[in-house]
Amino acid sequence: MAGLGTLVAAAVVWSGAYNVAADVPHSRPVHAVIEATRRRSIAVRAAGIQPPDLASPARIRQGAGNYDAMCSGCHLAPGMAATEMSRGLYPPPPDLSRVTVEVTEAFWVIKHGIKASGMPAWGGSMDDAYIWNMVAFLQAMPAMDADHYRRMVAASGGHDHGGGETHPHGSASDPGHHDAVADDDAVEGVVHRHPDGTVESHPAPPSALPAPEHADNGHDHQR
Repeated sequence: MAGLGTLVAAAVVWSGAYNVAADVPHSRPVHAVIEATRRRSIAVRAAGIQPPDLASPARIRQGAGNYDAMCSGCHLAPGMAATEMSRGLYPPPPDLSRVTVEVTEAFWVIKHGIKASGMPAWGGSMDDAYIWNMVAFLQAMPAMDADHYRRMVAASGGHDHGGGETHPHGSASDPGHHDAVADDDAVEGVVHRHPDGTVESHPAPPSALPAPEHADNGHDHQR
């Protein structure tokens, strides 16, 4: 009997009968199996994780910039409409501005990602301290309105997790975890932000200064 089941499954796979298109939902049985597998896999692996104190305002603030740069395109933000990515992915990513996630499971998912879901494993470029900062922000975000969210991101230092960030060559953040800034006297400098929210600043080398912005990035498909 088991052999027959294996043959039937192989026949279905080989025939291409099952539609893997992202715009066609799974059948109910397949969806139920995948969801149960996902939930249990994450819960089991997150069970032994010990979270740090996530109430620090500096931790929450620092996590805001990375969330905005790395996550909001799929998981949205307060006051943000659905994006091309959030509409096109299947399974649809949860709107994290509306739901509160369990902290240890959120940490595990951010660090390790989820196969065949569009969720990357950010642990390859982001140290645990920065991941916890993002988790701390996720706990606070559902209580924010759009203005509060924008102010939090503006105060965060932007996309900064200690190295490995993807930036255009020569951009303000190209030197790793340094961001180009200007003080009240318009003197250019760089600020070094640590995972705990503390800041160091010093004059910027010429290579760290922002490149000119272009009015048109070429993203246009008439929708």
